[in-house]
Amino acid sequence: MRDYRWMHEYCLNRFGSAAALEARLPQPKSADELRAIPDDRYLSLISLRVFHAGLKHSVVDAKWPAFEEAFFGFDPHKAVLMDAGHLERLMHDERLIRHLAKLRSVPLNARLVLDVAREKGGFGALIADWPVEDIVGLWKYLSKHGNQLGGLSAPRLLRMAGKDTFVPTEDVVVALKAQGIVDKAPNSRKDLAAVQAAFNRWQAESGRPLCQLSVMLAHTVNH
Repeated sequence: MRDYRWMHEYCLNRFGSAAALEARLPQPKSADELRAIPDDRYLSLISLRVFHAGLKHSVVDAKWPAFEEAFFGFDPHKAVLMDAGHLERLMHDERLIRHLAKLRSVPLNARLVLDVAREKGGFGALIADWPVEDIVGLWKYLSKHGNQLGGLSAPRLLRMAGKDTFVPTEDVVVALKAQGIVDKAPNSRKDLAAVQAAFNRWQAESGRPLCQLSVMLAHTVNH
């Protein structure tokens, strides 16, 4: 595995200048900003990520105001009470994307949000306080305790929320393979630990957040 300098030099050459590179890189939210996001906004983000999965994002985004209305502004105290009959009625609402499994995920994930908030004072506390040195642990937590948050959904959700994370997209995985870190998409505990260790090393070398390193690594892949 090569060090951060290789990645930085490659991206500088690709984009022509430090300013052009920096303009492409995301900025994570601070812990205080993440903690301040209300629980209903986290539930909305979780639900949006669930509906984005496998569907055209622009179509989902265009319908999201109707989802906000149908799910009571994603107030978790209200959404958690939505029973099978209520969800069945939503299946007849032409304003929505009528995917029953995804609709069912909303009250299930509302329960997750409420359980965490009860323990920590707010769902944002879980997100804000989780150490980025073990961000794959947060992915596992969300996948285990949430509904339809497996695969890339947990890291993509965290990126949407502004939590610092890398995302093992197809390009990132190709780059990780080229560096000899993994030989396939990292799904096993061993492979995830290896990828986390690589990003932790690059972060220590560069001082950059994981999200920036993830984007830079993806740009080292030639198309």
